[in-house]
Amino acid sequence: MSEHYEVVEFTAETVGERLDKALAERFEDLSRVQIQALIKEERVSVDGKTVKASYRIEGGELIQVQIPIPDDDTEPEPEQIPLEVLYEDEQIAVINKPAGMVVHPAYGNQSGTLVNAILARWPQTAEFGEADRAGIVHRLDKETSGVIVIAKTAAALDHLHAQFKDRTVQKRYLALVEGTPDTSDGLIDAPIGRDPNNRKKMAVIRDGRAAVSEFRVLEHYAAHSLLEVFPKTGRTHQIRVHLAFLGHPVVGDRVYGHRKQKIKLKRHFLHATAITLTQPETGETLTVEAALPVGLQNILEKLPH
Repeated sequence: MSEHYEVVEFTAETVGERLDKALAERFEDLSRVQIQALIKEERVSVDGKTVKASYRIEGGELIQVQIPIPDDDTEPEPEQIPLEVLYEDEQIAVINKPAGMVVHPAYGNQSGTLVNAILARWPQTAEFGEADRAGIVHRLDKETSGVIVIAKTAAALDHLHAQFKDRTVQKRYLALVEGTPDTSDGLIDAPIGRDPNNRKKMAVIRDGRAAVSEFRVLEHYAAHSLLEVFPKTGRTHQIRVHLAFLGHPVVGDRVYGHRKQKIKLKRHFLHATAITLTQPETGETLTVEAALPVGLQNILEKLPH
């Protein structure tokens, strides 16, 4: 394990909840097992004291967590991990990332990531761009499923970077949210930056980076709504932060959503369902879609109207 650590501190709010569970929900890139290991290694303190994973939060305690920072010189290894390829040509590939898969290696996730899988499937991606990117030009959160485009050549990588920079790439998401928005469609224009109270979270803040999301309601349910969301910028956790800011957080989102979830999901209900871009060599407009996962479709079919 690396000797370098990032110290994150925050005030506990979830009264009566186990410490390891509260931390696993707050640090979504770390599993419960990894959190428990940090507690056992005394990398977690409550009001300056080390405690057990089973410690019950009383509320108001100052919690400090030392999160190891991996060494920069460790390059990801190729791993034979099955990928659902939705589209492929000589320049690019588009895959359907499953929920639960981390895109880039980080502490606690040095293997089993999308980068590891890409390096095995398309080894040439190790020869250009950043070592831990493997031709990836955008990302999805760990528990978000759906389309991700991959550059298979250096020229394609440059072309895709330019498209994302110019905001000509169109992305469409499906999100099931709590409650019903006031309007059937709308635009959220609210800057996003690091949450000053928790550096692992993002928040709508005055001096944040410009962030714009459009949405429209596809279906109304008794206590929920299915939205189609079009992010116009690509900020970290943008859709989740914007919808929570709107007062209608994504179902299953334990970081930005309701602490007590009415629908029991191991992931959040956010799926990147389509991407439209320009094919780097031919210049033609290309749209690739990923169907809503069966588990999420089953949730919709059981929801009362």
